[in-house]
Amino acid sequence: MDLPNGTPSGIHKSSRHSKIIGDLGERLICNWLSRSGFEVAILDHTGLDIIAAKDNRRLGITVKSRTRSRNPNEEVTVFKKDDAKKLRDACTAFNCEPWVGIYVETQVETQDGGDVYLTSVRNYESKYLVRENKQGDWKMTARAKLEYGKDPDVMHIAIQFDVQHWFAQSALL
Repeated sequence: MDLPNGTPSGIHKSSRHSKIIGDLGERLICNWLSRSGFEVAILDHTGLDIIAAKDNRRLGITVKSRTRSRNPNEEVTVFKKDDAKKLRDACTAFNCEPWVGIYVETQVETQDGGDVYLTSVRNYESKYLVRENKQGDWKMTARAKLEYGKDPDVMHIAIQFDVQHWFAQSALL
């Protein structure tokens, strides 16, 4: 089913979509940190994607980006196995505080947008990590989003895409 403006509903991912959405998540976070006065660098290092510095404070950020079209409430896996250790080790090497950034893009019915979250690993682990789960998940339910919104230690940007004209399914044939 198409949206009222002719844009196809749902997200039809290209073969490189995971890489593209990952890069976008990193750049969105870099943009907002830069707009907040941080000096920012993107890295290609195990466990670490971004270093941001301001006023003698240095953040080492791992970014997880996902696209959700069928189940917008699906969790985002933040840490698998020893990912948290890899981030901490990289942050030790670069003298940074470990942080996690999350970008989730969704398109469900007429809602099209994304959410960017940024918080310290300390805050994430103390308030949001489910201990029984061996992986660390960032919940995307309405209740969890309200909880994040009340937490001053979770930075959040909600993005609404206002698609005026884009490729309709018939144009792609």
